[in-house]
Amino acid sequence: MKIQSLSQYLLQDLTIKNHIIHNRIVLAPMAGLGHIALRQLISEFGGFGLLFTGMCSAKAVPHENPKTSLVFNWRKEELKYLVCQIFGSDPESMAKAAERIEKEGFFGVDLNFGCSVAAICKKGCGAALLKDPELSSKIVKAVRESVSIPLFVKFRTGWDDNPQFAVDMAKRFEDAGADALTFHPRVAPDRRSRPPQWEIIKHVRQAVDIPVFGNGNLFEKNDGIKMIHQTSCQGLSIGRMAVARPWLFAQWTKKFSPGDDIFFTSAMRMTQILLDHYDDHFAVKLFKKFSPYFCANFKFGHQILKNLVRAQTMDDIRSNLDSIFKNNPETLSRPNLNLFM
Repeated sequence: MKIQSLSQYLLQDLTIKNHIIHNRIVLAPMAGLGHIALRQLISEFGGFGLLFTGMCSAKAVPHENPKTSLVFNWRKEELKYLVCQIFGSDPESMAKAAERIEKEGFFGVDLNFGCSVAAICKKGCGAALLKDPELSSKIVKAVRESVSIPLFVKFRTGWDDNPQFAVDMAKRFEDAGADALTFHPRVAPDRRSRPPQWEIIKHVRQAVDIPVFGNGNLFEKNDGIKMIHQTSCQGLSIGRMAVARPWLFAQWTKKFSPGDDIFFTSAMRMTQILLDHYDDHFAVKLFKKFSPYFCANFKFGHQILKNLVRAQTMDDIRSNLDSIFKNNPETLSRPNLNLFM
């Protein structure tokens, strides 16, 4: 697929089930990072098609109170473009969670078959479900039968370096009722020790008729152009880089040109939004999760990170940010992947 302009391609309409989105670049479903504060910061810049929540437990969702939940919470205005990501290993509980999600007015529901963190896989959730194709298909089918909103599935290549397995799973998910796929072409045990194999995205894309969002090592505009050229995927799913640079969507689709102070102002804005939604203790905890990705933007990011994580309160963090940016830290065009956990 040849594209003249990345923004031109990304701003084409895309149909997902019976819904049309007007932008093909989306926030990837992530664990612990796609919280309400990050989504608000990204929303303030704009330029995206959809946002995804952090991972919500399917067993907890039916009984969660959004006013007190640390994960299953949202701003009313974001529901029209927000997909709720759930994890679980049981078709019935996943279906019940999806019913609650539809009732609350989300754009869609996303099933996580991609998380390879040990704590999740030990429960038989996330990427562990790829070891049981029959069960994962049953989960998709159960959710499909319980809701009418768009149904997304995020998954990996599998547990072995076998592209055909990924193709077979994509077909299974489509047959079971998935409306779109987010595909991360790495094997589960790999985490990020090797680069993603983009050519597998192409095989997955050719195997199904539903939209496929390509995910993995999309750092600069050129990466987006290359992925679309090489895979013909219908959209791009941005994960860690959206945490590092929340303005990336606007940069790639709205010709947004960040000023020299973008890193400082964005980090300071994040401190405020976190405090708008959480108490100081939890806000600090979330800022520290955000910090490695933010610090990956800088030449001496490890030292900057040490200074930031030393903080005990949000006032400490703001004071540290003031001090760090007085020295105009040198930035990198591509992030330091050693800080991308």
